Amino acid sequence: MKSAPRSSRAGFSLIEIMIVVVIIGLLASIALPAWQKVRAASQDKTVLNNARQLAAAADQYFLETGSGFAASTNLVGAGSYLKQFSTVASEVYPSFYTQGVTLTVTNVGSLRTITYTP
Repeated sequence: MKSAPRSSRAGFSLIEIMIVVVIIGLLASIALPAWQKVRAASQDKTVLNNARQLAAAADQYFLETGSGFAASTNLVGAGSYLKQFSTVASEVYPSFYTQGVTLTVTNVGSLRTITYTP
């Protein structure tokens, strides 16, 4: 019994596989910095939005109490002006708010500082 002749090109060669791996590596090295930039921009926008919400809650507190100074514990909680508040990039928000003063949020993504002027 004769066996069927084998094709000389049954699979991929090592060179072809290495070329594909190199191309995938190049594409990943191009995409990773762009993804990190988009992620940082998204975090910054979220932190700025959180600062706006805190400033609005502080303004509401100032209007209702007549005080020009508020602790964050007075602004955030179940019965307060902001029901829920969560961080997105390990940022640190001020503990106290004064009417008309710029809010500075530090340690955004362990690198950046964001300010919000009401």
